[in-house]
Amino acid sequence: VQLQACGGGLVQAGGSLRLSCAASGRTFTGYVMGWFRQIPGKEREFVAAIDLSGGITWYTDSVKGRFTISRDNAKNTVYLQMNSLKPEDTAVYYCAGDLVRRSSSWYSRSSYWGQGTLVTVSS
Repeated sequence: VQLQACGGGLVQAGGSLRLSCAASGRTFTGYVMGWFRQIPGKEREFVAAIDLSGGITWYTDSVKGRFTISRDNAKNTVYLQMNSLKPEDTAVYYCAGDLVRRSSSWYSRSSYWGQGTLVTVSS
């Protein structure tokens, strides 16, 4: 699966952005999809994930109530709607596919990663 993320940019605190991740290649609907983010000098962290049908979602605590993950299987696309953005949300955001959770950590079994899109939230 090839993943292409877009939608990042510069936004003021309290603003909103929507990230998109288009998938091509193997069957998109067969994978749990998600988003991670990484601040320079820090480890990549899990943000959100969504199951195959879109009926079940998971979020890291710091974004609950502000971010919403969704998917459109007909368009092979996963989205991350980010509202009430904070400066601490500034990071490069990566979409990922074929996610599994083990011992409270999320991994991509097949290392399906997008190229990353930068989100900058100014105070």
